[in-house]
Amino acid sequence: MRCAICCLFATVGGGAQEVVPTGASVLREGQFSVLYFPAEARLARALLAAAVSRDSFPGLPKQSEPVRIHLAPDDETFREWVGVEAPDWGGAFAFPGERLIVMQGRNAGASAGDPLVTLRHELAHLALSAAVPGDVPRWFDEGYASYAAGEWGREEILVTSVGLIWRGIPTLAGLDSGFYVGASRAERSYAFAYRAVAELASLDRERGLALLFGYWEAEGAFEPALRLAYGMTSADFERHWRTRVRRQYGALALAANLSVFAVLLVFLLGPLWWKRRSRQTERLARMRRADAEQENRERDSALAALLGEASPHRTEGPGQRSDVD
Repeated sequence: MRCAICCLFATVGGGAQEVVPTGASVLREGQFSVLYFPAEARLARALLAAAVSRDSFPGLPKQSEPVRIHLAPDDETFREWVGVEAPDWGGAFAFPGERLIVMQGRNAGASAGDPLVTLRHELAHLALSAAVPGDVPRWFDEGYASYAAGEWGREEILVTSVGLIWRGIPTLAGLDSGFYVGASRAERSYAFAYRAVAELASLDRERGLALLFGYWEAEGAFEPALRLAYGMTSADFERHWRTRVRRQYGALALAANLSVFAVLLVFLLGPLWWKRRSRQTERLARMRRADAEQENRERDSALAALLGEASPHRTEGPGQRSDVD
């Protein structure tokens, strides 16, 4: 992936200098710069303003290193800039070594999300990379970026997650592979990672993640920092986190999926029920018609009988003589 990024820089006098493609412009303010093409001018100004106004992140000291933001004018350019190794579903990528963020422009699809939130997410990656030494667990890196960007909506995925019911809750280490194996699996992994970092922050109501980051910088690694900040190992925290997720979202996910199952049953069985109901309705209509016809016949028979009894008999009238002596 790094090879694709190299095309955006040129080596001049032993240092890296940004190359501005033909037709592009650059906006700069403070430590931030945005490279854009004319169609993205309005978006570029909005992103730059957002980056400058919110330049700090939870628990981390303010960063002063320069940050470059590149807006790709089309999907082809975006793929060229981020490289073939980047997942197909990503709408933006951060490259901490280059202090660079590559984003899709205004033609990005709905799956790319709110560009301001996306930018905040990627800036958090750069801030975390600059602030803590050593390797950062992937689940923590993605979870912290989501937490810092305020991506609360990720928890909705856990509420409706079929996997939470049938496959259970993954391990923290198991989340890492989930970021690469498809959009749906990645969304679940992001949601779990967000929940894990939010849970870590809630362990210290006053300082949030600040104490963890302080020990991390001093100790040079995540594991000893976790022990010093919260008095637990990674295994301890994982058990705590999985229990909390199961308690908070397990019942909700089950209820949500039962609701979906009920809707599916209605969809599948509805036509059969309607057909049976139609047959019953038609049968009742036939019975009513038969009863009405029978009632009409009985009424006609009774009326005929009454009319027969009331028919005139031969009688003697005045001046008539009876045939009987």
